[in-house]
Amino acid sequence: MKKIQMVDLKGQYEQIKERIDSSILDVIESTAFINGPEVHSFQKELEEYLAVKHVIPCANGTDALQIAMMGLGLQPGDEVITADFTFAATVEVIALLQLTPVLVDVEPDSFNIDPEAIKKAITPRTKAIVPVHLFGQSANMDAIMEIAKEYNLYVIEDNAQGIGGNYHSKNGNISKSGTIGHVASTSFFPSKNLGCYGDGGAIFTNDDDLAHKLRGIVNHGMYIRYHHDVIGVNSRLDSIQATVLRAKLPNLDSYNNARRDAAKKYTNAFTGQEHIITPHITGSEDTHVFHQYTLRITNGKRDALVQHLNDNDIPSGIYYPIPLHSQKAYKDDRYNEADFPVTNQLIKEVISLPMHTELDNDQIDFITKTVIDFVNK
Repeated sequence: MKKIQMVDLKGQYEQIKERIDSSILDVIESTAFINGPEVHSFQKELEEYLAVKHVIPCANGTDALQIAMMGLGLQPGDEVITADFTFAATVEVIALLQLTPVLVDVEPDSFNIDPEAIKKAITPRTKAIVPVHLFGQSANMDAIMEIAKEYNLYVIEDNAQGIGGNYHSKNGNISKSGTIGHVASTSFFPSKNLGCYGDGGAIFTNDDDLAHKLRGIVNHGMYIRYHHDVIGVNSRLDSIQATVLRAKLPNLDSYNNARRDAAKKYTNAFTGQEHIITPHITGSEDTHVFHQYTLRITNGKRDALVQHLNDNDIPSGIYYPIPLHSQKAYKDDRYNEADFPVTNQLIKEVISLPMHTELDNDQIDFITKTVIDFVNK
């Protein structure tokens, strides 16, 4: 059995090596490293894949989220509601812009932001909601968009973990995650389902005016060189990263299907295990792209399981060990522990197993047997 990786980027690269190598060499020979034709081609191809009007490439997923908020014109003191159980980048950019983060609890099955908790957190100062499509599954966008419409709020989708997933609306429409709210961000960090070989990100929107503003913000606020019309930043996707993403984009659906197949095998092996809760899929299978495959270990053995897996050369991850409301940088007297029962339970139970496109049956069998034997002993 080959060595188990949390994410096997080398194995994936070997499947597309010829195109990757030749494409990178073409960029180097062209010397069009910044805002070159590869960036523009990738932008158009991703717009077509997502069926969204505008893709604005940028330097990374955190920038994408910050720039989206800048484009909406949010002002210091405006409140932005987001999930307590997620990576810090989501709340980080809210604080950086001197907005007020409002953290709320998540649903116990999907781990995504709880619409009922959103409703309870709305005040006259609330201006936006940031649902995170955590671990690759879309949040309840029907409910979130209804709340946003009722209270006249912006919806900024954090789609860093969910690219390629479908959302089945209750009206029968099927949309790609990240194309439903007013604007969305994504990350192309190497380990993402669609990852480059460095940092990269993008913003999506169907709003023409907003897209125009965002294109200026990512480039120092310029639409014409040396004419700075808005306050901007320097956040660009470079051409080498764009050409890597162009090589991978045609394979994104097959990558996501491979992750779903691996997830099914994991879940089948764990079915019936008393102390193991497998990931819940909300609705159709294509709503989840399994950026992570995350279990809940309910008998108090989670931390010991991490060590046991490590002893058996099986990597794992705890995403996330500390809720955002308890992080030193984001603590606030406004928060009451009683408002976060689900998050406070999840941080004690969750463990993510290896998940990538190159997992094989022998690896999955070894991983699942190792987990089951330890949890049950």
